[in-house]
Amino acid sequence: MTSASYDPYSPGFRDDPYPVYHRLRAEDPVHHHPMGFWVLTRYDDVARVLRDARFGRGGFGEILRARFGEEGVDRSMLFRDPPDHTRLRALVNRAFTPRVVDAMRPRIQAIVDGLLDGLAGAGRMDLIADFAYPLPITVICEMLGVPAGDQREFRAWSADIARSLDAIAMPGDPAIVERGNAARRALSDYFRVLIDERRRAPRADLLSDLIAAEEQGDRLSEQELMATVLLLFVAGHETTVNLIGNGMLALLRNPGELRRLRAEPGLATSAVEELLRYDGPVQRTGRVAAEEIEIGRTTIPKGGLVLSILGAANRDPAHFPEPDRLDLARADNRHLAFGVGIHFCLGAPLARAEGQIAIGALARRLPRLALATDRPAWRDATALRGLAALPVTF
Repeated sequence: MTSASYDPYSPGFRDDPYPVYHRLRAEDPVHHHPMGFWVLTRYDDVARVLRDARFGRGGFGEILRARFGEEGVDRSMLFRDPPDHTRLRALVNRAFTPRVVDAMRPRIQAIVDGLLDGLAGAGRMDLIADFAYPLPITVICEMLGVPAGDQREFRAWSADIARSLDAIAMPGDPAIVERGNAARRALSDYFRVLIDERRRAPRADLLSDLIAAEEQGDRLSEQELMATVLLLFVAGHETTVNLIGNGMLALLRNPGELRRLRAEPGLATSAVEELLRYDGPVQRTGRVAAEEIEIGRTTIPKGGLVLSILGAANRDPAHFPEPDRLDLARADNRHLAFGVGIHFCLGAPLARAEGQIAIGALARRLPRLALATDRPAWRDATALRGLAALPVTF
């Protein structure tokens, strides 16, 4: 009998979940949670489930409707299996290819430089509110064609939606679920107006492209259009905010590695991969077993919900020597921060580019950057891991 357990709401977990992950991996790597789902913490198990077509999203519709009590929440590609997932992903994939993202790098750099120029002489900032959030929200809004003046409305809505995702696996405070539902409705109402405008006057943006696909009828339904837009909008910036925030916190807590990055700017690419591994923005993802399947010596029944803990897999010593050590030049860093398999993160090339440019610029332009608190506040969420604020001086 093991005493290891998965309780993301326990004291201290939000600040540092990794000791819990290590214990589960060592004592109970296929952990059956009292609420009826299974928790995987070994790299090989997590990678297997994410690649295996027998672990899919079938059944998530019922789970989502039971948790959120609303129709349409399961219409995005995030909760679909092939052939629907394949069709929906193909509609937006070309907007996030490495070639397209490479062409966006000068614009991303200009946004980063503008934000830092605006902070010049201030001497202090909240790295989340003043930098990590404005960068990716500006990028995704420009891609979708959202007017710049409307962006301030979105932060609370997006945060409430992200927080409500915890309820998919572990139903909790009904007020959190309702705030998430209210935010989804508010964001849907906003985009409904913008979609109507684009129908009348299309532009050279991703939203107009999706509307054109929806109007063809056999490629995208009206519900799928709205679900896809909301997914792209929320996922297009939420995880990147956390990548920049978590990454900079890790560097500031490991000043030797920050000095290393300043001395070797060419490390920016491998640095972002290591920061994704070390404290990734997405901590877990779920799948449902389409048939009875054995993992290790445990049988997962048909219909069983499996939580693959990406944060735990990325610190598995069987794959990463000294996994709790930050090493910006880590070799063969095959982390799972973006997932793997058919649901591999669509926006990974964009997130990587934003992270490389943002973190590289902070290291280069702010040589005296330092933490202004010993205990930064983490957001009240467990599926997505990120900071509510990160006060710094520079």
